[in-house]
Amino acid sequence: MKIVKSFFLIFIAGLSCVINENCAMAQAKSNFYWFYVGTYTGAKSKGIYYGKYEPVSGKIELKGLGAQTISPSFLAVHPDNKYLYAVNESNLRGKQEGGVSAFQINQSTGELTEINQTLSGGNSPCHLTTDRTGKYLLVANYGSGTVACFKLNKTGGIGEKTAQIQHAGSGTNPSRQKGPHAHWVGLSADNKYAFVCDLGLDKILIYKFDENSGDLKPNDPSFVKLNDGAGPRHLTFHPNEKFAFVINELDSTITALEYNNGSFKTFNTVKTFPTDYNGQNSGAEIEVHPNGKFVYGSNRGHDSIVCFEFIPEKKDLQLIQTISSGGKMPRHFAITPDGNYLLAANQSTDNLVLFKLNSNTGKLTAVEEKVEVGSPVCIIFIKPE
Repeated sequence: MKIVKSFFLIFIAGLSCVINENCAMAQAKSNFYWFYVGTYTGAKSKGIYYGKYEPVSGKIELKGLGAQTISPSFLAVHPDNKYLYAVNESNLRGKQEGGVSAFQINQSTGELTEINQTLSGGNSPCHLTTDRTGKYLLVANYGSGTVACFKLNKTGGIGEKTAQIQHAGSGTNPSRQKGPHAHWVGLSADNKYAFVCDLGLDKILIYKFDENSGDLKPNDPSFVKLNDGAGPRHLTFHPNEKFAFVINELDSTITALEYNNGSFKTFNTVKTFPTDYNGQNSGAEIEVHPNGKFVYGSNRGHDSIVCFEFIPEKKDLQLIQTISSGGKMPRHFAITPDGNYLLAANQSTDNLVLFKLNSNTGKLTAVEEKVEVGSPVCIIFIKPE
């Protein structure tokens, strides 16, 4: 009996070790994020680059070229984190259209394998996103002012086009708004509406989205108008989905909006750079901190990141900080999923700069972590499975 009991205890101890080891391995495996960098290709860049972010240490490490592809200027990740999509902001196949490309993500190594590529439904595609179900890919084409939707197959590839809409009209800025320029596309949390920021029209276009067919139809109301000459570029939602914020490229402002079931109402607009700055500037990226307290925007020209505290009950944006982006032309930035850091992409100085983020005050502090990447224009994080 004692021998049987001893063997049983040894077996349990061994099983416990195996379980603990597997748990430790799983924990170690998941205790980091891959990040991907979209670029304009040329002498210093060949496509999508990737690296590793470790939340505990705040360390970022560039691994190398994830996939070679032409000017993947904006990226999106499938909801299941297995596939990555990129616009190709260059005419393809002798056509007056850009492209969109699909890649499979190697969860273990972070490397990418191209699945397929297709035309984007317009020229100069500059933004894309998947719908909430992961069945469709929507693309904003800046040059032609079109938005298109594509079906995604079960292996992540881009399939048939299910919708394409041509915007029409112009704005008040003669050099930038002679026609429509779709610059961002996103969906509501309930997947019922698609929104498009059109820089050329000073509007956010609103569409009903059919997740069964991938069709797009104008909503009623079909748009919300922003200030003349604003040039809405990118939009982001507050975590509670009751508010949204748009960064306007042409007049360097952020507009705050209330959102309710497919409609927007503007309520506040603030400048993104100091009043004593007299140089040229354009707004680029915008993001809300995961805790919903702070809104960040980037300035190209002033070359800075600006932070505002958002006070919902007062419907107010109060300036907290303006800090150098650590380079020139911060076209994009991304807050790490844990909310502790912000990584800025400086297009003209070919670098990524990391900032420590205080989630209580919203303030940023530059740290020593910098990475060289040619013409970086987009950053996205994913959690490996």
